[in-house]
Amino acid sequence: MNLIDLLGYFGAFLSAITFMPQVWLAWKTKSVGDLSIWMILIVITSCVVWLVYAVNVKSGPVLAANLIVLALSLLLFYFKLTFKKPK
Repeated sequence: MNLIDLLGYFGAFLSAITFMPQVWLAWKTKSVGDLSIWMILIVITSCVVWLVYAVNVKSGPVLAANLIVLALSLLLFYFKLTFKKPK
């Protein structure tokens, strides 16, 4: 693994953790009322497209980042569907 690969994986890690604070806050507060379901669905679709791309070009960093973002986005989607809206 060379420096460019390491840079790619570091960038992938940073991209992947962008959703972590939102997932943590949603889980902690059991509130996702301010999150747009359309935004979540667009991110999920984007990740699927990027995963197809990453597999075809054999890009580990793109694959890693999008697997993590997909998992976090699916979790937010689940929260959006299951958490009750505040009254």
